[in-house]
Amino acid sequence: MKRLIFGLVALGLLATTEGAQAQSKKKSSGSGAGYETAIGLRGGGWSSGLTFKHFLSGKNNVAFEGLLTREYQARGGRLTLLLEKHLPVSDFKGLQFYYGAGGHVGVYNGRYYVLDGRFVRGRKRDFYYTYYREDRNYIVGGADLILGLEYKMEDLPFTIGVDYKPFFEVFDGYTGFYNDAAVSLRFAF
Repeated sequence: MKRLIFGLVALGLLATTEGAQAQSKKKSSGSGAGYETAIGLRGGGWSSGLTFKHFLSGKNNVAFEGLLTREYQARGGRLTLLLEKHLPVSDFKGLQFYYGAGGHVGVYNGRYYVLDGRFVRGRKRDFYYTYYREDRNYIVGGADLILGLEYKMEDLPFTIGVDYKPFFEVFDGYTGFYNDAAVSLRFAF
């Protein structure tokens, strides 16, 4: 984890010096968001981790976003790929509304089961709980939607965003629908 943070800080410092030299050239990006590529951190309820966003060529404001996130409760991780359409908010320079869809794959490790003795034997005096834990990996896959707001700071190479990302997933014969909201901070270059 320390190596990852050190790498992100080093990358940020390199990109900051490059951005400081390039600010005098008035280079315009191909997107209406004010940047082409950004990398940063995402903190959310179900998925927190790294985020990477890149606007596709052309002036259609379509971006590709990749999330490499950690699932703490299920002890695993996910790779999420999203395609997003960005729309400028008319009265606020640098603010963009976006929506999109995509999918994810991941691996979870282990689940916990609870066996309640009251229902196994049917007598009140046989009251006990037994916990079981499986130690094996589960492959997961699912579909994601995303809605969000993102603000590109005018004089700084940073973006900050909030999003709502509900997702549906299937793992080992089980299905689940989850609501996830997050805050993202990205370095734009």
